[in-house]
Amino acid sequence: MENRVIIGGQWGDEGKGKIVDALSKDVDWVLRYQGGANAGHTIHIGADKHVLHLVPSGILHDGVRCLLGGGMVIDPWSLRDEVLALEQKGHSVRDRMYISATAALLMPFHKRLDELRETRLKRKSIGTTGRGIGPAYLDKLQRTGMRMGDLLMPAENLERKAIEKILAANEVLSEFYDAEPLPARIVAEELVVLAQFLAPMVVNAYDKLSGVRAGTESALFEGAQGTMLDIDHGTFPYVTSSNSTIGGALTGTGLPPRSLGEINGIFKAYCTRVGNGPFPSELLGTKGDELRDAGGEYGATTGRARRCGWFDMVASRYAVDINGMTGVIITKLDVLDDMDSIQVATAYELIGEEIDVYPVLSEQIPLCRPVYREFPGWDKPTTEARQLQDLPANARKYLEYLEKELGALIVGVSVGRDREQMIWTPTGVTT
Repeated sequence: MENRVIIGGQWGDEGKGKIVDALSKDVDWVLRYQGGANAGHTIHIGADKHVLHLVPSGILHDGVRCLLGGGMVIDPWSLRDEVLALEQKGHSVRDRMYISATAALLMPFHKRLDELRETRLKRKSIGTTGRGIGPAYLDKLQRTGMRMGDLLMPAENLERKAIEKILAANEVLSEFYDAEPLPARIVAEELVVLAQFLAPMVVNAYDKLSGVRAGTESALFEGAQGTMLDIDHGTFPYVTSSNSTIGGALTGTGLPPRSLGEINGIFKAYCTRVGNGPFPSELLGTKGDELRDAGGEYGATTGRARRCGWFDMVASRYAVDINGMTGVIITKLDVLDDMDSIQVATAYELIGEEIDVYPVLSEQIPLCRPVYREFPGWDKPTTEARQLQDLPANARKYLEYLEKELGALIVGVSVGRDREQMIWTPTGVTT
């Protein structure tokens, strides 16, 4: 099987977990390459619901090996709890999940700093998940943070290093935020205990992925968040702290470009966004509420209500282009089943000028007003469709339009939350 990269094409929450789960049953590896426990990948298998934050979605298929890559920031407390929860449900984890020794280690003080910074920003806050992601990446870039490989140190050395880091963070908490310090020795002792649990999974990822590099083993690259939240290419500063675009798949795993293969972007049939920041096609009022309720649009990580809007072709085409997507997968088509009409933002109006190229300047994006094209709804259920011909005519026409304008084949369509509710269209949807 050719390797495949799964990338969010919008502002995250596109349904990547379901797609990774559906595509990972035939691969040797599923590789998570960036982000941390701020991700929430929800997978429905019959009556069972699994919400994964750090563990790659491929873990739900027996025999598939999973790696948490060096581009991630990993909260060892959260990871332990997630592993134990999966094992309690009968899934083997510790015998086939590996953690890159170079991944950044996220500590409790990162969470505290995240919360305090957001509170201080008040109305200008980014709207983070409060999981400590930004501060952990900051320590990584400042070269002051710990890494998962530190868990392999002798216990006394690990405890001493952790105490030093916690005491340094306590100075910041006290001097800049007038906040209570963390109990350094207690937290360090907890980390030593966690190391006994996690250390057997910590590996040299370069060596462990030698088969993928040589082409004798297959891999599915699992991204978190979405293109428009990328630290370099998204709606800065309302973005995540890592590269959720294609470059992150390389830096986050240490694999070369020749290993990538297919690059699949995941897009909802409409748009959502969690947190603050510009969202040109956002629907406010009753219409937005109806779309949120129909799609069950509440964050898997925070439970926050997602902002909802129509499909944004300008931003989506930008995502296709900068990632070099070879195909796209449309999710949640069924959410639109009862809509009388559907709209797509085909262009923006920016200070009296109509543009169809995504503006990258931060001050311009909030000024963009969508220019819509309207499509008739289909008023028929799509949840039982397993082939294109099973879809209502208007649903097919909508997909055909998306495919044409995106400039990439639609290779799959999700029509429900269960892993079996998929239409696979490897040659596209245009007839």
